[in-house]
Parts: sequence; C-alpha cells; structure tokens
Amino acid sequence: MDERPGPTGIETHSDAHTDADAVAVAASAARLRACGVAPKIAVLLGSGWAPLADRVHGGVTIDYAELPAFPRPGVAGHTGQLHLGRLGAPGGPELAVLTGRQHAYETGDAGAMAGAIRSLAAIGVRVLVQTSAAGSLDEALRPGALMLVADHLNIAQRSPLVGAAGTLDERRFVDLSHAYDPALRTQALAVAHRLGIALREGVYAWMLGPQFETPAEIRWLRGAGATAVGMSTVPETILARHAGLRVLALSLITNMAAGLSDESLSHAHTLAVAQAWGERAQRLLEAVVDTLQP
Repeated sequence: MDERPGPTGIETHSDAHTDADAVAVAASAARLRACGVAPKIAVLLGSGWAPLADRVHGGVTIDYAELPAFPRPGVAGHTGQLHLGRLGAPGGPELAVLTGRQHAYETGDAGAMAGAIRSLAAIGVRVLVQTSAAGSLDEALRPGALMLVADHLNIAQRSPLVGAAGTLDERRFVDLSHAYDPALRTQALAVAHRLGIALREGVYAWMLGPQFETPAEIRWLRGAGATAVGMSTVPETILARHAGLRVLALSLITNMAAGLSDESLSHAHTLAVAQAWGERAQRLLEAVVDTLQP
C-alpha cells in the first residue's frame, strides 16, 4: 500500500469537524426513527426520476433542511426532501426516498451526501438504489435508453472518504471490486426482462462538472471503457459501501455525449428528455424496488 502523504490542498476534516458530523448524524437518525418507519431500502432520485416519491404513502415527508446531517441541494430537479413510507399499496416495502442529492460541483465537497447516507445506515437501511441522468458514449445506447451501472470510473479522482473516518480507521480502504452488487443487478435485469424493458449494463464515468465534457474528453473516456458519463453517483456509491450498504444504480440516458451528435447540451435539455422518457423509467424503478431482497 502506498503510504506517502497526499498532495497539498486535498480536502480534509478536522477532529472537531468529524465530531460535529457524528452529532449531526445521530440527531438526524433520531428524528427519522421517531417517524415509526423502518426502511431497509433507500432510493436516491436523480434528475428525471422524482415521480417515484409520489408513490410513497402512509408515512412522512421531511425537508432536508430539518435534518442536520443532510445537505441543501441547489440544482433544478432536486427538491431536497426525504419521504418515509410504503411504496404503492399498504403492503408495499417500506422505503426512504430522497428527492435529490448535492453534487460535488456545487460546493467542491465530494462527501456532500455523507451525513445523509450515514443517517440512513444508522436507522437500518441496507440497500441504496441510485438513479441519475447520463450522457451516452455508445451509439447503440440512445436517448431514452436505460442503463444498469455495472462499474464506474472515478475520473474526477475525488473521494468522500478523505480524512472522514479517522487516521487509524482501516475502513477507509474500501474494496470496490463489487461496488454495484452483482445479486441486486441480477434481480434488476430479471425484472426488466419480465416487463419487456431493455436494460443494458455499462460503465459509468464520473466527471466533476458542472461544465459538460469536450469531444476530446469523450473520445478519451470511450477509450477507457466508459459507456455513459455523468456528474454524480460515484461519491454516493463510495459512501454507501463505506457504510456497509449494498448498491444498485440506474441511469436514464438523456443525450449523446459531446461530439456524438449535433444537439446542444444543457441541464434544461437533460430535464426535458428525462421527463419525456420518465414513465418507462419509473415503471422499471418501481418494479425493481418492489422485488429487491435487501
């Protein structure tokens, strides 16, 4: 293992900051336990996936602002609410549904979702289902397609675990050999097949953003084996694995990446395409979540 000190300027957390984070997580977890819902599955909704929150019934909705360990999202399509309840019918699974994330590009902090994920782990959540919008690097994966994340490329080379777990905490060295749980992926593929919905596995490349990639960067990413590119998912996966959660991730393809089409890229365009194709994505997501075995 390379024991050399890291470069200067890297994100660190003081002991006081770490203690404050632990207090915030404990307070948030206590508030969530008081709601009387005991979810084993959490679903983090990215751009275009928000309607699932409307299918959660019989529980409570809490603004992130009321939970001290949760961030304040600042991107359109990320409303910043936590829904606790049952999916669909009264007998549906208990869920924690998060409508949005804070991205690393908003503040520069790759660990922005650390408090939220650790709070959920503290109340018994065992599976994190992530969703996102992404750009395709594969001509066969067109806008409106759905991709199951099988692996990722941390192109930004930022980690939410830098200094976050204590200098003697070996758990920081998280094994990501199976970052996206193979058994959960098998379940998701089976559900998609049953519904007649095309779902292809691929590699998600995380770029920090917020600017979109250049055509040269896309050519480079294609050579590295990326199938799709986006500005989220990877930090939350690292945090979830550090917390002991199993991870499943779905991406809705909203555009061809730079240089692969003539379309002009923008966040508004991402949201518009996600809304146009959202019904099928929601149908798959709900069916997958309903059948998962945490």
